[in-house]
Amino acid sequence: MKILAIDTALPAVSACVLDDEGGVEAIESIAMERGHAEALLPLIDRVMARVDGGFEALGRVAVTVGPGSFTGLRIGIAAARAIGIACEIPVVGVSTLAALAAPLIVAQKPGVVAVAIDARHGNIFFAAFGPDGRALLAPRIASALEAAHSLGPGDVRLAGSGAPLLAAEAEKLGLNVELIAENLVPDIAFVARLGLFADPALAPARPLYLKAADAKPQAGSVFLPTDAP
Repeated sequence: MKILAIDTALPAVSACVLDDEGGVEAIESIAMERGHAEALLPLIDRVMARVDGGFEALGRVAVTVGPGSFTGLRIGIAAARAIGIACEIPVVGVSTLAALAAPLIVAQKPGVVAVAIDARHGNIFFAAFGPDGRALLAPRIASALEAAHSLGPGDVRLAGSGAPLLAAEAEKLGLNVELIAENLVPDIAFVARLGLFADPALAPARPLYLKAADAKPQAGSVFLPTDAP
């Protein structure tokens, strides 16, 4: 089964297709702070043009569902859902935090794997995993200090844009911290691999925001729920 993976949750637009044996058949990623909506569909078209059999060869779509940018998440999820409907294939959601953690877990080093995304104002989106990939702390938003206290003793490997904030607080508590600076956005190939193992019934393609939007509707305006079509 070939799977198309899409990520627009953070400052990048990425897509890839894994082939029937789990190898990367086509992949592209562009770092960008804005312009996800304009970049995504052309990028997907370029990726799919390199896939033997094109869209008809796909058996599943995976998409990062958050936490991340409100706008970015909606763009990626909308595209994934549209492709799923058009191709009549399942669409699964993959946690951005799990995707960031996956390369560190695969490395099979001892200690806790913690991932943090900068949520501004001293807060982070945060989750922690054991070396076997088992979730230790579910995705949440917390201050860097609160997150550091929740890690407990032992070695910790940190990744994500909020990792430096978390590392600073963890070191104050005497924790042995290894900061993985290059893991700031998900590796799209790992998004695809996590999507292959996800159960569509348990991993819906719905946004995982963890906090309210910064922008608020003006008085008298109509506010649509985040899952409104």
